[in-house]
Amino acid sequence: MPAKDRSDLPLAWFFVLVWGSGYLASKTGMQYAAPFTFLSLRYAFGVLCLALWLWVSRAPWPSSRREVLHICVAGLLMHAINLGGSHYAQYLGMSAGITALLLATQPLLTALFASHLLGETLGRRQWAGVLVALVGVSLVVWYKVNMQAGSLASFVAVAVSLAAITSGTLYQRAFCRNVDLRSAAFIQFVVSLAVLAPLAIGIDGFAVRWDWRLLAAIGFLVVFASILAVNALHTLMRRGQATKVSSLFFLTPIVAVLLEWAMFKVVPTQLTVLGIVITCAGVALVTVRPQAQAGR
Repeated sequence: MPAKDRSDLPLAWFFVLVWGSGYLASKTGMQYAAPFTFLSLRYAFGVLCLALWLWVSRAPWPSSRREVLHICVAGLLMHAINLGGSHYAQYLGMSAGITALLLATQPLLTALFASHLLGETLGRRQWAGVLVALVGVSLVVWYKVNMQAGSLASFVAVAVSLAAITSGTLYQRAFCRNVDLRSAAFIQFVVSLAVLAPLAIGIDGFAVRWDWRLLAAIGFLVVFASILAVNALHTLMRRGQATKVSSLFFLTPIVAVLLEWAMFKVVPTQLTVLGIVITCAGVALVTVRPQAQAGR
């Protein structure tokens, strides 16, 4: 295995584990604050953390207004719109299973747009892997699916979230390849907070029930998800193809299911276990290069 591939593996697994855990952290936090309020608190704390990090590390700032604009656009797509849509969909009644399943189709959209916009060639084996992994995720979350729970508005919200994370990931890779991830994250947190805070006041009434579990959820999501995991994702995007990296999203619902089993004693069914195996096989088809090609 090449040295670069070995160094990418810990980053990939860190991202998968943290991103999958984020479903449970968000579920916990929204028991004490409505979605836009919860996200506003999350990004306000994130701005404070990143301001301290920037001051200590003396990270460089963008060199032009154009670069700042690209960072803002990518941040609004990947943070404010993506998370706002997915959180609001669950707030409107969509189950976590349906939300995870719909958002797990992101690699299909990424593969389609990356092949046209970024010139990345996707082979038959990779297309087969994307489809196999999607089938696996469907099996993993199937026992949670309740079609009666999803209103039209919630489906629109999760569709907006799916479009935002797909376009934001590609936009970040196309226009923000060389930005410093620390200063870029700070700018993105600020613009996301500027968008979400008025929604928290106007829609949620900024109602909060303060509890240590709310604070723990915010702390975990800011430090581990929004800062460390997102930076790991962008680092992987810079090193590899967009489709291969985005296929990692297929594994996050699996992590959520396993943690739900461990923390809340929700035992997965045999169908879920079968789905885990199929999903891992699909991800392997997309991400693992044939030995002959890898040795070139």
